[in-house]
Amino acid sequence: MTVTDYNNCVDLHSDGLYRFILKHIRDVDAAKDIVQDTFEKLWRKVNEVDAAKSKSYLFTAGYHTLIDYTRKQKKQGNFSEVNESKLSHEGSYSDVKEVLNKALEKLPEIQKTVLLLRDYEGYDYAEIGEITNLSESQVKVYIFRARQFLKSYIVKLEVII
Repeated sequence: MTVTDYNNCVDLHSDGLYRFILKHIRDVDAAKDIVQDTFEKLWRKVNEVDAAKSKSYLFTAGYHTLIDYTRKQKKQGNFSEVNESKLSHEGSYSDVKEVLNKALEKLPEIQKTVLLLRDYEGYDYAEIGEITNLSESQVKVYIFRARQFLKSYIVKLEVII
């Protein structure tokens, strides 16, 4: 196929291909994109496709591009399906650091101490045990309990709002 044959193919078959795609997806912009992608595929194989069979190639490639597009759309969610009122609220957000500090204040003193030494200061379990006169296993238990409390406290929506 020559460049002239390609241009003639675009002139002859672009409208028919567009209508074919548009009937399937009913989205004007997506149909235009699919038609453009189809002609791009034809251009990449312009030396391999016979000019007499270009219409058949175009509609086959267009159909396969359409299938790929619809499969991709099924995987992606549609934003119009989301109810924005359920995802927003009228109140203002608290500072996350403020919420975390409130949660830390609610912890027992030993849990707060070992958690701060581990997560903020970076000490390992043995060093924390030496500092607090606890065994390494006690340190691990206190840290675990403190993290569980913080997790449950921060996850509560009414605390953050």
